[in-house]
Amino acid sequence: MSDRMTRGLPPLTVQTVGLMFISGFFATNAFDLWGQMISPALGFANLSPHGLARSLLGSFGLPNGDFAGYFVHFYLVGLIGYPVGWLYIFEPIWTRVMGQTHWFLPSAIYGFGLWVFAIGGITAIAGLPFFLNFTGITWVALVGHVLYGIVMVAIMRMIERD
Repeated sequence: MSDRMTRGLPPLTVQTVGLMFISGFFATNAFDLWGQMISPALGFANLSPHGLARSLLGSFGLPNGDFAGYFVHFYLVGLIGYPVGWLYIFEPIWTRVMGQTHWFLPSAIYGFGLWVFAIGGITAIAGLPFFLNFTGITWVALVGHVLYGIVMVAIMRMIERD
């Protein structure tokens, strides 16, 4: 875990927002690289996370074109939502319950939780099948979300060391 957790929740400063944006940027790119290039090249499913965002927006009667889907996936979720969840919810709870541990395991568990949230929860709200009927895309998304969590926290740790 980080030294930040011994001091409590991080303050909402320009540095914290920058930490979230930079780590979220690299994590989202790792997720998309895996899901849209590496996975299909290996013969597995191709992820289309902006499609899930479009379905969710459409289920609320909101504009759900390609731009809106990409905006929600990359900016609102990748750069803001998931990093906020780590910094202000998951990491503080993990540290309180488990104490100071190495960052790798909690980051992977956080990624798994993101998968349950997105593919188990958001799909249902968007009117899609529960866990997308456990098709190939479900498992590619699992790897992608765990990868996201690991990359995001690794980047946060690298930035915090400086």
